[in-house]
Amino acid sequence: MNQRLGTVTLVEGKPLLRFERTFPHPREKVWRAITDPAELAHWFPAEPDFEPAARAPIRFGFPAADDAFAHGEVVEFDRPKVFAFSWADSLLRFELLPMKGGCTLVFTHLLNGTDTSGDLPSVARQAPGWDGCLDRLGCLLSGENRESAAGAWFLERAEEYVERFGLARGSIEHEGNGWLITFERDLVSSISDVWTLLAGDGEIRPGTEPPVAFTHGYQPTGAITEAVPGRVLEYAVPEDSSDSGRVRFELRDQLPIGTRLVLSQHVPFASEADRATLLAAWQTHLELLFAALAGDVRCPWPSERTEALRESYARAVS
Repeated sequence: MNQRLGTVTLVEGKPLLRFERTFPHPREKVWRAITDPAELAHWFPAEPDFEPAARAPIRFGFPAADDAFAHGEVVEFDRPKVFAFSWADSLLRFELLPMKGGCTLVFTHLLNGTDTSGDLPSVARQAPGWDGCLDRLGCLLSGENRESAAGAWFLERAEEYVERFGLARGSIEHEGNGWLITFERDLVSSISDVWTLLAGDGEIRPGTEPPVAFTHGYQPTGAITEAVPGRVLEYAVPEDSSDSGRVRFELRDQLPIGTRLVLSQHVPFASEADRATLLAAWQTHLELLFAALAGDVRCPWPSERTEALRESYARAVS
């Protein structure tokens, strides 16, 4: 099986994921593996139940999803060439191209581009997830029974996609009397797991210092100004001027699984803080958090990574 990373492009604002796999197997064999519900159950992320005909309804068995993600429809069924279907409000398409000694599978997934089930940040979850599924498809076709360390494999592949498509980078824009730095990360872990890693077991309340996992050490830290356990933590960043900055973490529900982490920092115009340094420090912080949630706790702080990011952000914000 020939494998390489998938690609992502935007089609009218919607992320389109595209993958290719070349298999040394007859096209009919691969066709059965991608269209027979009994075969799909071995590698597809849900258990689809459908009739092999265009416009036939599909029911997906997917434990982590609610009813909104349980339905779809066969859009195209052209044996043994094309199988396409909707899943909730996304579109999946499998095309088999004949070649000497086997066939090439071209798989595309057009996401909805509108919410956390299919926006651009979700590519950090969707792309490595499909890589894993297609790997299992290859094993099924070859008769292999290969199990990998899921956490380590997912982290390595997810970090590749995040880096390639710039999904970890923050944005900066004017807001009122200062700058607003924002990061948004798709996390497959539950909200409770993310909060526990950040907050620990101690009591969190306004007026106290934020736990160290909510900070990065590149700026002074003030007292907590708002705390909603399991959801929100905001704290002040002392400045020489009367206008203090603030840092805010929000953990939001993500569809159909996981946590959407939104981190923002307001930096007053009067602040002497270097914006590129703050962007670099927060990106590094969130990269470490992403790895730790997958069981890879990295110490010490990767200062060389932060400096490389600072130089990159400095060129962007100058």
